[in-house]
Amino acid sequence: MSHILEIADLHAWYGESHILHGVNMSVKQGQVVTLLGRNGAGRTSTLRAILGLTDARKGLIRIHGTQAINLPTYKIAQLGIGYCPEERGIFASLSCEENLMLNPRLGGTSNLGMSLDEIYEMFPNLYERKDSPGTLLSGGEQQMLALARILRTGAELLLLDEISEGLAPVIVKTLGQTIKTLKNRGYTIVMVEQNFRFAAPLADHFFVMEHGQIIEEFEASQLAHKQATLDEMLSIK
Repeated sequence: MSHILEIADLHAWYGESHILHGVNMSVKQGQVVTLLGRNGAGRTSTLRAILGLTDARKGLIRIHGTQAINLPTYKIAQLGIGYCPEERGIFASLSCEENLMLNPRLGGTSNLGMSLDEIYEMFPNLYERKDSPGTLLSGGEQQMLALARILRTGAELLLLDEISEGLAPVIVKTLGQTIKTLKNRGYTIVMVEQNFRFAAPLADHFFVMEHGQIIEEFEASQLAHKQATLDEMLSIK
């Protein structure tokens, strides 16, 4: 299984604040990977650094073998990355469907770009609300819209930041099923998650971050063995 994403000795800054200190991680094609850690550990900053959204960065980032550290964000996206930020980025002046159609389709050879019909089949709530203003959707519907919007583009690597945060349990369960479906369709997913119970049954591989570094990594098969250590490091209850 080839690596779709390789990161080595990645450093990043916001202004003069040095927030990533030599991050090393790799993600295989078709995996679901979860970044665990306390708030402020550097998980979201890692996603943003991959996309060139920090003020400065250095190190190695390869996407499908292409060195991306010096590329602008739009060029990085064109390598096949979709980003679902924690704040969702729904436009109030646009309808649900207009928000959905906003992102352009990427070039390249990926056949993973979903049609509008496929998206509405996966997210029937969005079809029912397609003419509603984006910010009048419920929190769960906005999260579905933010995720659906990047599925149209043909991105193969999805970076998902806290997609379960603040949502009702029934919506979280639906999103979990969606992640499983996307994995079965061939997507590669990197998730930042505070909700360990949501992430645990979905991920193939885990990275634990602290103080802007990866301090632990393990496969899903090792999760039970690592549980006590995780409880201590992350204060998971």
